[in-house]
Amino acid sequence: MAGFSIRGLVCFVAGHGPALLLAGVAQAATGHVVEQQVPGVYHQQIGTLQVTALFDGTVALGRQELVGIEPGAVTRLLDHRYVPEDGKGLQTAVNAYLVQSGRHLTLVDTGTAQCFGPGLGQVLGNLRAAGYDPAEVDDVLLTHAHPDHLCGLLDANGKAAYPNATVWLSQTDADYWLNPASEATAPQGVRFAFALARKAVAPYDAAGKVRRFSAGQALPTGVTALDSQGHTPGHVSWQLDGGSQQLLVWGDIVHFHAVQFAQPTASYEADSDRTAAIASRRAMMTQAADHGWWVAGAHLPFPGLGHVRHEGDAFAWVPGEFAPLPAR
Repeated sequence: MAGFSIRGLVCFVAGHGPALLLAGVAQAATGHVVEQQVPGVYHQQIGTLQVTALFDGTVALGRQELVGIEPGAVTRLLDHRYVPEDGKGLQTAVNAYLVQSGRHLTLVDTGTAQCFGPGLGQVLGNLRAAGYDPAEVDDVLLTHAHPDHLCGLLDANGKAAYPNATVWLSQTDADYWLNPASEATAPQGVRFAFALARKAVAPYDAAGKVRRFSAGQALPTGVTALDSQGHTPGHVSWQLDGGSQQLLVWGDIVHFHAVQFAQPTASYEADSDRTAAIASRRAMMTQAADHGWWVAGAHLPFPGLGHVRHEGDAFAWVPGEFAPLPAR
């Protein structure tokens, strides 16, 4: 491995197979067992944008959390897709994305930080491993206010992880998730998320750095918020202009990639409005496929960058090919 830089390598975490194989080779050659992957960082040039995928960790989602689709159909779609599954559920990545345009740094979503226990909360460390200082981030765009997307606004000490950034959250999601009155009437299973959301944005709010936006209001240059409500009341997907190419960071349009591209009508149990979530999923997939946009997905296998193509009345995911960065 002489001559290779760890910083530039990709951390693929779709399963333990490659890590175990690597460990076996290392042990056979040197007697040393490799116990961890390289940092979860991947760079992709998209037009004028340098995009860095940041791995936060994985969560397990049970196949029973898919609704609107028969269990037998789920089994058939998962067959030979090789999605790791244990007693807790299907392995599902949590990703965030740092986008550099010129000297401007934009972070889309922030990961889980301390909210979901061990194995997650790696975005901030991976951002540093990629060579960036969190204090350099200018804007944080939140797709929605769930803990795995905004808890990472805080560092391990509960302070603002991105002290100089402006945080952008849709007015609709802010009105719901930051309002204690909403918590009292919310389904029991999601009530824990309200306090986490309020805590995460508090230091930014105190500094006057939270922008609650509605349709038609000004956003950072080169950024468009696309209404993709359904998973939450104010869920948005972010389109970033790379000149010759466009990037769509679509948040939680997909949770079960092996199922929902082929069956867009299959919903996630946690969707607040399943009908709206299905409509948003079809709309985002259709636009991405029709226009050839790059897509970044919070819960697609890391690095979660690629394209969508039409497949009959449904869709398919086309992972991006590894590519070297252009010379600077």
